[in-house]
Amino acid sequence: MQDTRTGQVMHVIRDRIERRTLTPGARLPSVRAMAETIGFSKSTVVEAYDRLAADGTIRSRPGSGFYVASPLAPLALDRLGSAVEREVDPLWMLRQSLANQSSSEGGKRLMPGCGWLPDDWLAGDAIRKGLRAAGRGTRDGVLTGYASPQGSLPLRALLARRLAAQGIDAAPDQILLTDSSTHSLDLVCRFLLEPGDTVLVDDPCYFNFLALLRAHRVKVVGVPMTPTGPDVAAFAAALAEHRPRFYLTNSAVHNPTGATLAAATAHKLLKLAEAHDLVVVEDDIFADFEHIVAPRLAAFDGLDRVIRIGSFSKSLSAAVRCGHIVARPDWIEALADLRIATSMSGNPLSADLLHGVLTDGSYRRHVETVRARLSRAMARTAKRLRAVGIEPWIEPDAGIFLWAQLPDGMDAVALARAALAQNIVLAPGNVFSTSGGWSDYVRFNVSMCDDEALFAFLGEACRHAIRQRSRSPLTEQVVRHVIDEHPDLRRNVAARRP
Repeated sequence: MQDTRTGQVMHVIRDRIERRTLTPGARLPSVRAMAETIGFSKSTVVEAYDRLAADGTIRSRPGSGFYVASPLAPLALDRLGSAVEREVDPLWMLRQSLANQSSSEGGKRLMPGCGWLPDDWLAGDAIRKGLRAAGRGTRDGVLTGYASPQGSLPLRALLARRLAAQGIDAAPDQILLTDSSTHSLDLVCRFLLEPGDTVLVDDPCYFNFLALLRAHRVKVVGVPMTPTGPDVAAFAAALAEHRPRFYLTNSAVHNPTGATLAAATAHKLLKLAEAHDLVVVEDDIFADFEHIVAPRLAAFDGLDRVIRIGSFSKSLSAAVRCGHIVARPDWIEALADLRIATSMSGNPLSADLLHGVLTDGSYRRHVETVRARLSRAMARTAKRLRAVGIEPWIEPDAGIFLWAQLPDGMDAVALARAALAQNIVLAPGNVFSTSGGWSDYVRFNVSMCDDEALFAFLGEACRHAIRQRSRSPLTEQVVRHVIDEHPDLRRNVAARRP
């Protein structure tokens, strides 16, 4: 059916319905408008509309036009991208990263593309100690009750003091506890966005930003990233053209590039945000990996139009689900109501456990150890990647990621597919990009890059790509020309051929 022109028109309509750009009751473009848009004849469009009406997908209203009649299928996020995008897209990346880390054959799966520390790098002993303390029932309701609307006051007071060390002045009533930083972002999206709104992100950016924004059915526009933050000229142009609702970023320890926002860039961004009435959402989940505190948009702005979100899932434990939102008091009040409406209450056990670990001294010692290990792993991984021909974009000051470029001619998606066949999960550049760029880049988690099998695979893949490039038609043409111009060389080559 879809090989015919009529079938192609039908596919376009069904695809728009599945993507929810056409919803039940929505009026379809007129026959003339559809014919002009798709480049087919009006008779072809009429036949397609008639067939869709016959199978109940749309209905005709005489004198008015055609309208969507079919009920919406359940939302499937992996259907919202093109077929090519769905082969290796943000959701594919998340599925591979969260899958069982052993292959079906029982071998260990290597995870240099994941976004967290190895289990033995995390604070397991401190968490076990905290669980024992929580089990003794030091505070009523921790094991059995609901949390207050904004969450544990002792933890919020502690977070306020920690934020002050980053230059962010926030009172406890400006903090809302959530289940995670992803939950925080989801609440902010529910609070600020309507379907069809535009959101600015960095290009590249964390791939789950793209998946979550897709779920909220908004338009996502990327702004090119530089080693000191987003390209300010491109940021200004995007504001003028798209009038976005908010800008979502990691300003310190950027994911995936490892870049750090420069103070001068931060001031320019906030001036543009004020001029265009733009809200900024700053995800600061990697804050504790910094050796020196970098500039924060929330600190410069004073939480006027910046919302700061974070958690300890990367530095402490992904199993302790407790994130937070920091914002203006009136916004926090509205977000707390939204949290109650969508998930009732926070987790008092996680909050009590987190407070205990943060205050007993063990977390400070743990983080200092992790920072030192990451610094060594960063230098070691950069050196080994360069040895096989993969060049880091920058060498970050902190964090767990190296954003690195493959040798000329290599495609990161093809490399990721080949790696998966060897039980290696890589993070190809396209899953981080709204523009489809960065296709020759890969994000490496340096804490997961200590296995010889990884570099053996990368080395062979890069050597193979170089060999293939050396055999390109242009190279062969040049070789033939040189041989033709040198008879002695021609005879020597002929003698070597089997």
